[in-house]
Amino acid sequence: MFDRVRRSTVALVALAFLSGCVAQLPWASDERLASAVYTHAGTKSVTLMTVIANDNGSAGHSALLINASQRVIYDPAGTWSNRRVPERADMLYGITPTMLQYYLDYHARKRFHVVMQTKTLSAEAAETLFRIAIENGASMAGMCANNTSHILSRTPGFAGFPVGLWPKDAVAAFAELPGVTTKRIYQDDEGKDLKS
Repeated sequence: MFDRVRRSTVALVALAFLSGCVAQLPWASDERLASAVYTHAGTKSVTLMTVIANDNGSAGHSALLINASQRVIYDPAGTWSNRRVPERADMLYGITPTMLQYYLDYHARKRFHVVMQTKTLSAEAAETLFRIAIENGASMAGMCANNTSHILSRTPGFAGFPVGLWPKDAVAAFAELPGVTTKRIYQDDEGKDLKS
């Protein structure tokens, strides 16, 4: 009897401890997501966005701007938020040009710039990528490059894309894909463009 009570107590304490380790994930309602749908004109595409330190070239974060039936950002373990952009797990919805600029302003600062690598996709491939990113769910801290590269590797047109932990490896692999265009965003801490 004492053994059973002790095991139950230990199990409850462990459960309480572990529940404290799980982050509370944003989970916008279906209504919020529906009200935020933004369809961007132009070709369907994916943009790998990577934050790079200006002093030593190390990479700190990666995310995917997906232009499918709606434009979203898959931002694994990201820290950016805006009250007008609903978030469910790691997906940011309603990425209008203004919201994208806010996102870039948050990341491109005096100490960091953002590398934006864009590849055109078929409508089907873009929608597949969008669905895979939703299904992937939330990311653990430090796993942004692993999750973005894993999602890309499962997308039509990205067969063999290397999955790894380092954002700069994904930048190098993405640059080798045919038809990729690259833009670098440099800004000061007030959001003023320094060079592109």
